[in-house]
Amino acid sequence: MRLASAQTKETCKMDQSVQERLHLALELQRRAYEAERMPSYAVRRDRLQRLLAMTRKHGEALATAMARDFGHRARQESLLADVFTVESGTRHAIRCLRRWMKPRRVSTPLHFMPGRNVLMRQPLGVVGIVAPWNYPYYLAMEPAVAALAAGNRVLIKPSELSPATSELMARIVAEYFAPEEMQVITGDAEVGKAFTQLPLDHLFFTGSTAVGRHVAQAAARNLTPCTLELGGKSPALVDRSCNLELTASRLAFGKLFNAGQTCVAPDYLLVPRELVEPLTQKILAEMRRMYPAIAGNPDYSSIATPRHHARLQSLMADAAAKGARVLRSHEGEQPQDRRIVPALLLDVSSDMTVMQEEIFGPLLPVIGYERVDDAIAHINRGERPLALYWFGQDGAAREHAMSQTHAGGVTINDCLWHLGQEEQPFGGVGASGMGSYHGEWGFRTFSKEKPIFLQSRFAGTKLFQPPYGATFERLLGLLKRIA
Repeated sequence: MRLASAQTKETCKMDQSVQERLHLALELQRRAYEAERMPSYAVRRDRLQRLLAMTRKHGEALATAMARDFGHRARQESLLADVFTVESGTRHAIRCLRRWMKPRRVSTPLHFMPGRNVLMRQPLGVVGIVAPWNYPYYLAMEPAVAALAAGNRVLIKPSELSPATSELMARIVAEYFAPEEMQVITGDAEVGKAFTQLPLDHLFFTGSTAVGRHVAQAAARNLTPCTLELGGKSPALVDRSCNLELTASRLAFGKLFNAGQTCVAPDYLLVPRELVEPLTQKILAEMRRMYPAIAGNPDYSSIATPRHHARLQSLMADAAAKGARVLRSHEGEQPQDRRIVPALLLDVSSDMTVMQEEIFGPLLPVIGYERVDDAIAHINRGERPLALYWFGQDGAAREHAMSQTHAGGVTINDCLWHLGQEEQPFGGVGASGMGSYHGEWGFRTFSKEKPIFLQSRFAGTKLFQPPYGATFERLLGLLKRIA
């Protein structure tokens, strides 16, 4: 009894310490924001240039840290997906910053002239970013780019499942930024939970749909606006008009990049029934071409944690036990680390766990269809996905599929690449998320677009003031005719 009581007191002390640490960080940034509510172009540009310099200087160190966190991660994938993308997004923000900051003149209805309408974009204040483990630098810093460009202060909570990268981020951010500008707060899941409960001015979360629901509930208690970048089962719809070789190559790349641990990786294929076998064999051949071996291959990434590795093995075992055909790309290979041999799953059914959960690994179920509308109906029966992929050459078929499905974003005849477009918004819909970012959409997410109406000294508003009478009635009638 005494031991339990002592443990409870110790836990309470730890909880109190975490809360104090988080609130001190928030209060520091809040005071700094109050002292500088509208940072100048020069200040914002300087912050973005420091973030760019930080990324360039520490790119190789970040790739090494990510490899340590994953057990193994291809250096090239880290440099492309985590480092280059942040550099590219930051350069884009620097180029466009002055235009984004400029107040916007918007149209004014005739009956409100000679007044005029203006939109002023103001920083929200202190922004919180919760980043996941699969692309730990990119998914922390890409929203931070937008938040800094918009003039905000930034607190970042990286994943406890990528400790080496998280600790490195904390160190290099402290090297380039004052804590009242941007700060990385490391810690376990309890720290993350407390972080989402802070009275922030905006909360940006990237992660699973299940955790996203809890984050939204925590934010709602403070009426904190939030952006949720989630996931789901993103389909790839293959049309009969597709080029099989091209489709196979690009599907294999999209599925195996980062060993499938990508929120927009194709989660399952919908293929015309007569093309299932030939396309399946071509995909397996492309997987072997890209990765001649799995064990010890420096180009092929590991599954990030033992728990996720065990989960993927369980998904395969469950599918096989329920009648799925498991076709491995490299039969006979049994890696001794956390690398998983890629596998295509045929003859899958809805009662298999692999068809109920986001896979997040190098497993790819293949579903045959007779009519394209049957495939579209299958997509629409599920939650709205974060990504959708369509492969084919028939323009009318493509437009039909696009108009009849919902998704956060789409790439045609390839996978993943819509994620890197700075001139397009990125974000989910429904269970795959809410809100968007990238480029100007990120700037707007972290800004309050304040509408301002500038009334003219020549406005005849006195005619609408009481006492009301015949003149008011005539003017109201006129407005009804011209509005």
